[in-house]
Amino acid sequence: MLLQIVDILLTILWWFIIAQAVMSWLIAFNVINTHNEFVGQLWNVLDRITEPLYRPFRRIMPDFGGLDLTPMLVLILIIIIQGPVLQYLARFAYNSGMV
Repeated sequence: MLLQIVDILLTILWWFIIAQAVMSWLIAFNVINTHNEFVGQLWNVLDRITEPLYRPFRRIMPDFGGLDLTPMLVLILIIIIQGPVLQYLARFAYNSGMV
């Protein structure tokens, strides 16, 4: 049950990161404008959710100029956690009789 909750939370986090990345592209190409109240609030919410995840990786990532690869790195980490790590924990819990 706990592993399912973690998996659901990681999936929700995945979509927040995707939404924030797409929105940052739309803002960068001036398709949408943060002066719009709804867009500004949505951007603020997504930034508050994703920035704490990005901060530790941005400290160690090299500067690529205007290209931010941090969201892709966090998405890869989520894939690794959702795949092999959660499967291993589920097998471990099943084999040890915790389920």
